[in-house]
Amino acid sequence: MLEEIIKIYETYHDVIELIAIIIITFIIFSILLKLIKRHLLKKVKTKKQVSNVTVFLDMLKYLFAFLLLIIIFISYYGKWGEIGFLAGLLTVAIGWALQKPISGVVAWLIIVTRRPFSIGDRLLISNIKGELTNITLTHILLDEIGGTIEGEEKSGRTVMIPTSFIFEQEIINYTEKDDYIMDEISTVVTYESNLEKAEKIISTAVANIMSIYWDSFPNKVSKDSNIRLLFKDSGVEIKVRYYTIAFKRNELSTDIHRMIYNKIKSTFDVEFAYPHTEVLLREKKPKLI
Repeated sequence: MLEEIIKIYETYHDVIELIAIIIITFIIFSILLKLIKRHLLKKVKTKKQVSNVTVFLDMLKYLFAFLLLIIIFISYYGKWGEIGFLAGLLTVAIGWALQKPISGVVAWLIIVTRRPFSIGDRLLISNIKGELTNITLTHILLDEIGGTIEGEEKSGRTVMIPTSFIFEQEIINYTEKDDYIMDEISTVVTYESNLEKAEKIISTAVANIMSIYWDSFPNKVSKDSNIRLLFKDSGVEIKVRYYTIAFKRNELSTDIHRMIYNKIKSTFDVEFAYPHTEVLLREKKPKLI
C-alpha cells in the first residue's frame, strides 16, 4: 500500500505540489481578506462606505482568483502562446454554453463601476422589493420587504436575483440619493365637519411624530407637510404629504394614523366619513281643510 502511494506521488509529484501551493495560498489569502475587511469596516461610518468596502474586497477576491488561474496555466504549460491558444478554444466553447452567466458577469462589472445602487439601498425590481445586502459575481441578494405581508417591513426571506436583470428589468432605487422619501396619509371627514380644524389636526399629528427626526434631515429635504383635498361621495378626503425615513415608513405612518384617529374621535365638530346609509324620517305636514 505504501509503495503504491509513493509511486502515485512520484508520478504526479508536480501536480500534487501545485495543488498544495494553491490550497495554502488560498487559505492565507482568505485569512488576510477577512482581517482587512474587519479592519476597514471598523473605520467606515456611512452606508455608502460599507458598500464601497464590500465591493472593493469582492473585486480583490475575483482578481486574485483570476491571477491564480493564470499562474496555474503558466506553471503547467510554461508558454504564453499555448495559454493564448487554449484560452481561445475555451472562450468559443464556453461562450455558447454559458451565455447567461457571462451576461451576469458583464452586468456585475457594470454594477461595480457605474454604481447604480449600493449595499444597503432599498430597491424595487419588477415586483420585488428589498434591501440590498450583497452583490456577487452572478447574483444580488435582497432582504425582502413585504412579500408575505402587506406594507414595507422585512418578511425574513432572502431573494436572489441574477445580476443580468439590469438588462431586462426596470429598477427603482428608494435611497439612491438619501434615506428619505415622500409618504401620504389619507383621511376622509364628513361634509358637516369643520374642515379647517380637521386639516390642523392632521398637520399637527405629522409634526408631533416627525419632529424628533427632523434634526437628522439634510437641508434639501423639506420638513413641511402639504395638504391636498378631494371631494368623495361620503365626504372630503384630506391627503397629507410629507417626507419620511424610508426604512421606518410603516412605523411612522402607523403612529401618525393613531394620533389622527384619537384627535378626531375627541373632537365634537369633526367626524370620520365612511360609506353607510341613513334613513331620515320626516313628519308629514297636516293638510289644511
